[in-house]
Amino acid sequence: MPASNSQKTSSRASEFGNGILDELPLQIGVFPFGLVFGIAGLAAGLTPLQVCALSFILFGGASQIVFAQMVGAAAPFAVLTGSVAAINLRHLLYGVAIVNYLLHLPISWRIVLGYLLTDEAWAISMRRFRSQPASPVMHYHLLGAGVTLWVCWQVSTLAGVLLGATIPEELQLGFAVPLTFIALIVPALKKRAEILAALSAGLAALLLQDLPFNLWLIASALIGIGVGMGAGQFDKPRADR
Repeated sequence: MPASNSQKTSSRASEFGNGILDELPLQIGVFPFGLVFGIAGLAAGLTPLQVCALSFILFGGASQIVFAQMVGAAAPFAVLTGSVAAINLRHLLYGVAIVNYLLHLPISWRIVLGYLLTDEAWAISMRRFRSQPASPVMHYHLLGAGVTLWVCWQVSTLAGVLLGATIPEELQLGFAVPLTFIALIVPALKKRAEILAALSAGLAALLLQDLPFNLWLIASALIGIGVGMGAGQFDKPRADR
């Protein structure tokens, strides 16, 4: 029994450590984005404490920036909450994609991992879940990835609050996160259905930018899913031959 417990502990530690190591390179893109939010929050009229609290409570880069901008513009509460909710609806898609790997966990674990389920943590851990052997403790990988990003985001927000005035606008730090995410996703696109889904979602995102409440995010994601599923069904008969 002691050997078995030691093996379990080692496995948890290994998964958690791998989650940290896999997530760390992405912080090169996350940190500048956190700086941008810290600067944007102050520019919108929030206090330093409110900016840091928003990073802790909402914990979603794009939605936090929209929230701060709308507060600064004195947007109606319904418009503010609707816009933030629309942007964060993509997390429902992440949850649907990852739920089968977490069903064995108690609700307390799923709440914690749901809070930590950001774009980069989801992408990193889904790659681990799909490409490596399954393990009853592989959710520790998501925990390690999520905690790493959470810590980096809080630190970068604080840095933006403290150092924002010294950072030149010409650096355009807001581009860091999408570029990092593209670099992470593109190499994983191997099947035709996956490539078509990504291309159609990207094109839809460009064409639907004028939709209200940032609904272009959800609409383009659903279009990408639909195209990917359709292409996958079309390829099935060929695969059977």
